[in-house]
Amino acid sequence: MNPENVIKHLRALWRTDRIIADIRMRHMLIGLGLRAFAALIAAFGLLMLELSAYFALVQIWSAISAAAILGAVNFAIAAILFLIAGRPPSGRELELANEIHGSAVDALQLEARALQSQVSGAIHNPLNSILPMLIVPLITIIIKSLKKPAVKPAATTPTAAAEQK
Repeated sequence: MNPENVIKHLRALWRTDRIIADIRMRHMLIGLGLRAFAALIAAFGLLMLELSAYFALVQIWSAISAAAILGAVNFAIAAILFLIAGRPPSGRELELANEIHGSAVDALQLEARALQSQVSGAIHNPLNSILPMLIVPLITIIIKSLKKPAVKPAATTPTAAAEQK
């Protein structure tokens, strides 16, 4: 497990989440604006239908048909705007962000599995994890001890040599 890789994957995950949230927020805001505009047009259509009913009572033909046609057209425009606002977001940006997000999550899962296997290996066989760290220092100590010259016996002093004779 490499901490730099984990940080890199977390950054990619964070950035793609921000991009996805930004794309979805823009889509929601545009959809909300279109829905509000469609509701305003629908209100005008309802007003025209009410106006046509009023004209139906007041006058019989000309004003009634004009207001009814206008109201029907306003309702049709509002329905079209609602359909456009209800479309799911599409685009290469969102697809790319979702792909990068998925790859970052997969990489983080891979790093987590590697860490888990290292930890479980160290718990089950502690010598396997400690032994590679100890081999190099032990080998250097052995090599240094083999290279040391043998210790020479201390030279005899003249008084000691005279006593031995």
